[in-house]
Amino acid sequence: MRLADARKDRYRILAKEIGYRSRSAFKLIELNERYNLFRNSNTIIDIGCSPGGWLQVASKYSRSNTRIIGVDINPTEPLDNITILRRNIEDPKLAEVLLEIARSPFDLLLSDLSPNVSGIWDYDHARQVSISLYALELASKILRIGGDAVFKIFEGEMMNDFKDKLADIFTKVIVCKPKASRQESSELYIICKNL
Repeated sequence: MRLADARKDRYRILAKEIGYRSRSAFKLIELNERYNLFRNSNTIIDIGCSPGGWLQVASKYSRSNTRIIGVDINPTEPLDNITILRRNIEDPKLAEVLLEIARSPFDLLLSDLSPNVSGIWDYDHARQVSISLYALELASKILRIGGDAVFKIFEGEMMNDFKDKLADIFTKVIVCKPKASRQESSELYIICKNL
């Protein structure tokens, strides 16, 4: 997206006015309105949390005593009552660290992971699916039985294989594109219910 177009982007402007750190906050708000993501969530993990827009939404829409943890390889400015870790999703000890901090399995995993986009579509798609597979592996280790998850995925030839892997461990898998996503974007979100 060109800078001039970004400045006119409705969700970007609205995010700035409201105080959300990213326009993607509106994607999660819409997903929550449609799928009640936060209704029964006492522990929430946000993977790929920087700059923190999804953490802000999770904090606003969940109960006041909900434990929220964010993880990203990039720095994320602190937020009240949220634990933020600067870690790599590929770290083999990440699950152990998260469960130790949370002191219980998680109810909800949010994954808005995206690689640094190169512009080479096949490479970008493969890398995005690859990091989403790490998020899925993490979900299988840290979510409680009956837990839910949301995964961002780039539309492409590897998407159906990823969706099939999700269907192997979740009882309900729904693909959707929030209105807040740019129309030209290939990103989709997969809502997974009941691990």
